[in-house]
Amino acid sequence: MKTAQELWRLLSEAREMPYGTAQIAMFDELIRHVDTTDDQALKFYARLFATTAYIYGGEPVRAFPSFSWCVADFDRNPSPYHEGGTHNLLWLFKNMVHSMTRFPELPLERTYAVLDDMERRYRESGHGLQPVYKHRYLVASHVGLTEEADEWFRKWQAAPRNRLSDCAGCDPTTLVSHLADEGRFEEAAELAAPVLAGDLSCSEQPQSILSELMEVYLKTGRPSEAADAHRRSYLVERNNLADLWGIGDHITFCSRTGNEHRGLEILQRHIDWLDRAPSPAAAMNFAASAVQLLRRLEKIGHGHATVRRAGRPDATAAELARELETFALDLAARFDARNGTDHQSTVIREVMSEEPYGIEFNLSPTARRTDEVTVAPVVTKAPELSLTATAEELIELGERYSAEDRTDALQAVLDAHDARFGEPEEPALAARLWSLRGAALPDEAIEETATAWTRAAELFTAADDVTEASAMHARLAVQQAMHGEATEEQLAVVEADVAAQDDPGATADALIRLAQMYRVLDRLDDADEAVDRADRIAAELGEERRLAYHAMIRAQNRMMAGRGEEAVEAARRAWAFYSEHGPVREQALSGMVLGQVTDDPEEAVATLGAALAFGLPGAALPARVRRGRALLQLGRPDRAIDDFVEAVALCTEAAAAEAGPDVGALFARQELAQAYHQADRPAEAAEVAEEALLGFERLALQEPAGNTRFLLAAIYRDLGDNDRALTIYRDLIEELVDNPAGRGQVAELAGQLLYDMDRDSEAALTFRASAEALREAGDLAAELRLLRRRLMAHNYADEVPEAEEVIELAARRYAELPAELAAEPTVIWDRSVFAFEIGNLLMRRGRYAEAVPHLRGAPENLRGIGAVDDADRVEGMLAEALMRSGSLEDAERILGALLKRMRPDAPTRDLATRLYDEVHTAITGLNDR
Repeated sequence: MKTAQELWRLLSEAREMPYGTAQIAMFDELIRHVDTTDDQALKFYARLFATTAYIYGGEPVRAFPSFSWCVADFDRNPSPYHEGGTHNLLWLFKNMVHSMTRFPELPLERTYAVLDDMERRYRESGHGLQPVYKHRYLVASHVGLTEEADEWFRKWQAAPRNRLSDCAGCDPTTLVSHLADEGRFEEAAELAAPVLAGDLSCSEQPQSILSELMEVYLKTGRPSEAADAHRRSYLVERNNLADLWGIGDHITFCSRTGNEHRGLEILQRHIDWLDRAPSPAAAMNFAASAVQLLRRLEKIGHGHATVRRAGRPDATAAELARELETFALDLAARFDARNGTDHQSTVIREVMSEEPYGIEFNLSPTARRTDEVTVAPVVTKAPELSLTATAEELIELGERYSAEDRTDALQAVLDAHDARFGEPEEPALAARLWSLRGAALPDEAIEETATAWTRAAELFTAADDVTEASAMHARLAVQQAMHGEATEEQLAVVEADVAAQDDPGATADALIRLAQMYRVLDRLDDADEAVDRADRIAAELGEERRLAYHAMIRAQNRMMAGRGEEAVEAARRAWAFYSEHGPVREQALSGMVLGQVTDDPEEAVATLGAALAFGLPGAALPARVRRGRALLQLGRPDRAIDDFVEAVALCTEAAAAEAGPDVGALFARQELAQAYHQADRPAEAAEVAEEALLGFERLALQEPAGNTRFLLAAIYRDLGDNDRALTIYRDLIEELVDNPAGRGQVAELAGQLLYDMDRDSEAALTFRASAEALREAGDLAAELRLLRRRLMAHNYADEVPEAEEVIELAARRYAELPAELAAEPTVIWDRSVFAFEIGNLLMRRGRYAEAVPHLRGAPENLRGIGAVDDADRVEGMLAEALMRSGSLEDAERILGALLKRMRPDAPTRDLATRLYDEVHTAITGLNDR
């Protein structure tokens, strides 16, 4: 049997748990143990706090008996222990009234009786009746007594708020709903703005007011804010059975904004909750919202869509719509029978029949932007071709355009030739023509290019032009190697071509082909040597265009060889030339290369923009991903989002075409989530990261799954969902059992979160685990940082013996530090601030004299590393410790010198001034005696 002390501790732990089935189970177990004791106070508080757990955990029907027990105990046995729970008990009357309207089997007269009892108790306790008026308004609205509801509404609004009024988010939520019902959408939006800007700590906020604002924002022309309200609200409500009613509102919102597919996903995710709905009213509203969606699906031709349910046969949208319509209307009839009106049936029919808003937008954070700006390729002026030019003259002109990279002009020449002349009878001329035809084809036309060059090689051979035939065979070999599997036979063809060429320009071309072949074979040193040889020839020829092309090839080789600086230098040379001289295709190619190799994010953004504007085949995905990362580096996450959204779409399309797993899209989603997070759009970040995580887990990709969970924890913290963040941190700590550095890092974040939540004792334990893991990883400086944080947590948890153990441990650790590490500025700072935290611990408990030796020397050490403001703060603490322990003259001397040194705007100057005045007055008083 557990002792009363143990049960009080368990009660405290149960209260800290997030709402839901686990907390309810813990309260149920606790109450069973509590009832075996004679501790009436424990019985009262266990049931009082369990009542709240039942309400917000999705089982409000269980709150009625526990609340009634508490009221009976409060009235029957007035005791001192009731004083601490009086406020909670009175507050819960509001929940009881609200919940009673949601169960048609509870007579309306009983609800009114509870309302009357609530009013009596509020009067007797000296509280105003503002909350009572509000709940009389809510009951009248539920029943459909419009005039009575309006009267109570006016009284509610006129009455001053008091300590039992709903929170600063819940009262405005009801008012927003009222204004929206009256079509006063601008007033509703204006009312909500300061509420959302404030601090909402209630468990129902901000999700409740955001849910009410979805339609308000739409009606006031703010679709992006409506979408954000939906995402942020649903993100919280989706995890809590108690929010089933609100989840129905999200289904309707999706259906009425052209997001029927998303609405169906939400319905599928929650349809089984109907079997354990928190109340008949919640089930009724959810079912009605589902009917509205399902009817919409049927109307737009998707009535055959399948909805799966646990323990029941699958149903089509059309079938389920009819089933849920009957279900919702039957419940509405039960409410109306209880209430004596037809109001609930009228409301439910209206919900089921709602039409689209007429404003459509895509709610998916991975949806392609339809307004994406595309830049059309630059169209160069078509060349003027002489009408009297011979076939050979046109071919010569085409060869010049090919050498100048003027592909459009080359194609114009070829079109003119084919329009004016047939195939040349002379093999050499025909070979040159087929060579040009292959060169003019786009990169992706692999088979057509091979056909043209094969024909050119045959014709050059027939013309006894051995060197040109060799060049054609080498081109074909390189093409085959780059788009297939490279072989030694292909290499032999390319090497033979280098030997066969006798013209310097042709030899340089052959060497570039050899460099490309070596690169495909991963012989990078040989590739670099071949490019260098080609460069020397180009330099002698003085051909800048050739040198620019060589530079582009060299950049690719050098990057693959891990010679980054040389790669960037070569890529910049190519980019500079093509940016000035064109053509635009080569500018785009060189931009793609430079964008991939440069470490300068500004340069990457600019150069990859050229590649994307031109539309290089196969470049869109790597360019989008690289530019997105560069934009994140530059602190421009809003622009990066568009790139990663497009990357997700491109990866999804590629996976669909290949009928393979969508792995690339998962990684793109992970980066998109990071961009949303950096852009302070946490709701979208969470949704995208969760999609990525599901995919990684499905494919058993543990490392990216862990990284995504780590990101999600940070996102949940931004959303204020600290419990979910803690759960992730704890899971990661368990997974990182063989990675002490990672385990220590995650434990530090978990400890900080617990510390921020004022769960200081748990924070201290978590900081301890983090310090031990980091020591195991060999990071001694980090261990000392964690000891300082652990000391802070013990201090605020009032765990003094444990804090003193940490002080002793830290002293040993600092003594063991290698001299070089101990001299590091960060270590000096941590050691000095550790002294400050010791002072904080001791001085909060009046142990001023003990603090003095710990603080001495710390200010000087901090000034030695330039941490002047921190030094001032620690020196001020030292002076205060001296003053409070009786060393007035020392304190006055230190404070006087400190004030002379301090900047006028120093953060602790005011504190130092007050301390100086205090010590000076004390000394003056002693001297006057």
